Amino acid sequence: MARKTILITGSSRGIGRSIALLFASRGYHVFLNSHSSLEALEQVREEIERQGAGVCTLTPGDVGDPGDVARIFQKIKETCGHLDILVNNAGIAHIGLLTDLDNPQWDRIIRTNLSSVFYCCRAAVPGMVARKQGAIINISSMWGTSGASCEVAYSASKAGVHGLTRALAKELAPSSIPVNAIACGVIDTEMNHQLDEEERAALEEDIPMGRFGTPDEIAQIVWDVATAPSYLTGQIIGADGGYL
Repeated sequence: MARKTILITGSSRGIGRSIALLFASRGYHVFLNSHSSLEALEQVREEIERQGAGVCTLTPGDVGDPGDVARIFQKIKETCGHLDILVNNAGIAHIGLLTDLDNPQWDRIIRTNLSSVFYCCRAAVPGMVARKQGAIINISSMWGTSGASCEVAYSASKAGVHGLTRALAKELAPSSIPVNAIACGVIDTEMNHQLDEEERAALEEDIPMGRFGTPDEIAQIVWDVATAPSYLTGQIIGADGGYL
């Protein structure tokens, strides 16, 4: 029986790394992706190989670049022939006033956080539709639902992910391919390491659960969504400790 396959964009650290390790531990062939953190990506591969349960293949590249995405999916086709699960996890943030955000910064955030989802979905969908099998999970943010002050570009990109998720879910429902998004709250990843102790404590006070979430918790939610019945589709699933 062929192994199931999963591509996780931005899987060199944080949430992506945790998703990769979890699915590999359950026997998946994991395609690891990162644009610039190639040394960290190699470390994830070594961790997976030490587990001994799954298999992994490195597919480095910029998923905000359609040419790189085409090359990544060609590698998947050559290696396994098909993709069972796509997890669009690659993302970057920027904190600052709208008036201080320059054009290249805006373009980079939209390209990385939203265009990458479009490019990867466009590449994955034909094969999934042909097999009438597969699942797409987009890692998003609660700020895509409510918006965050001083994070206009990030919030806009994640709101776009929410809209793409809902629309594509309707498009793919006749083929029984679920498309869902996880709207993460404040997760203890490198993206939030810029906070000092006082800022972190203040933010934790605002979270009803009183703490940041962990990458492993998000990975478990991704597993639960990936293995749920296909009737679960078009949902923006909040994982924010009760914040919203």
